[in-house]
Amino acid sequence: MDLEEIWSLFIDTLDKNPHVHSAVYKKSAGIPFLYVTSVSDPFEIPQAEEMIKEASAQVMKGKQLHSETVFVRQSDSLFVFRHRFYVPQRKMFCCGNLCADCIRFNPR
Repeated sequence: MDLEEIWSLFIDTLDKNPHVHSAVYKKSAGIPFLYVTSVSDPFEIPQAEEMIKEASAQVMKGKQLHSETVFVRQSDSLFVFRHRFYVPQRKMFCCGNLCADCIRFNPR
């Protein structure tokens, strides 16, 4: 599955949340930013982060993905986060080239 499809599902999941008025994904200088506008005024940053975390988990379920969310700023009911989905950097299989960090030598 392509990351653009993951982002699309993620934004749709956030938009369905009753506390969210709108959710928009924009890339600026190659960095993905998430703009979330809340419906209610007494909406706190930890609530927004938890909501994003739950939506991410729902979209990533069954896939080899991780997510990272960092709060950037808030203006009234608009929250801006730096949010990204990424693939783990460790090797997932043996390529047969006798690498020093081969998964066969990992005692898991």
